[in-house]
Amino acid sequence: MFYIVGLGLCDEKDITVRGLEAVKGSSRVYLEAYTSILMVQKERLEVFYGKELILADRDMVETESDDILRNANTEDVAFLVVGDPYGATTHTDIVLRARALNIPTRIIHNASIMNAVGACGLQLYNFGQTVSLVFFTETWKPGSFYDRIKENADLGMHTLVLLDIKVKEQSEENLARGRKIYEPPRYMSIPQAISQLTEIESLRQTGILSPESTLAIALSRVGGGLDERIVAGTLAELLAQPPEVYGDPLHSLVVVGKRLHHLEVEYAEQFAVNRKTWRDVARRMYGCALE
Repeated sequence: MFYIVGLGLCDEKDITVRGLEAVKGSSRVYLEAYTSILMVQKERLEVFYGKELILADRDMVETESDDILRNANTEDVAFLVVGDPYGATTHTDIVLRARALNIPTRIIHNASIMNAVGACGLQLYNFGQTVSLVFFTETWKPGSFYDRIKENADLGMHTLVLLDIKVKEQSEENLARGRKIYEPPRYMSIPQAISQLTEIESLRQTGILSPESTLAIALSRVGGGLDERIVAGTLAELLAQPPEVYGDPLHSLVVVGKRLHHLEVEYAEQFAVNRKTWRDVARRMYGCALE
């Protein structure tokens, strides 16, 4: 059996009982280590699970999947992912590869940012499409995410924006020369994300991302840990905050849609940079009936 096991969002104790049983019964256990990061070290997982973990980077998952799946039709093999197994297309792909080889598969679900984002007070059924925001370069500034945000905005829906991470990435020169030299890890910050959003807004000029009148909520390390951070405000307010306000990565950003309920406003108000501004913008620009 090939198990894909979700680890949740916080630490080694977030694994489900069913997931832990699968890990303990597996002959090999892989830890996918590039689509996201867990908030604890690999060694803590190994102690808690009682198993040695094999780190599976992008190269291994994308080019050496046959080795990961080796003998999984006659023995149990576990593949661990942060959050939920279906949180990344990579995991769907490896399931399809396993099934093409007639290897039985079992998915063990867990919490992910897709549902944990509800911690900010916005109701999950008011979210539209989720988008990913990649690091811009001098020559590459893709704006396709903006179209998805606009589609959500036109329906009044909130948008969850997942911020880019770069782990075990190669520079263009090292990639071209075939040198296995990797860049230091990078994690997109909230201010950088907002700067990129407003940069594309300045080109498109549809008005869906107005710094002074668009509400947003920044989230960091969501999952119930002591270092979880949630900060709400206008885009301009969030952009002006010092980096330490947002804590350590990983970070996400929610662009608030116009179908905003007064209970959402009141719940998220506790996280606001300025409560008066938060309520005022919600009332004037979003049409919320507030006391």
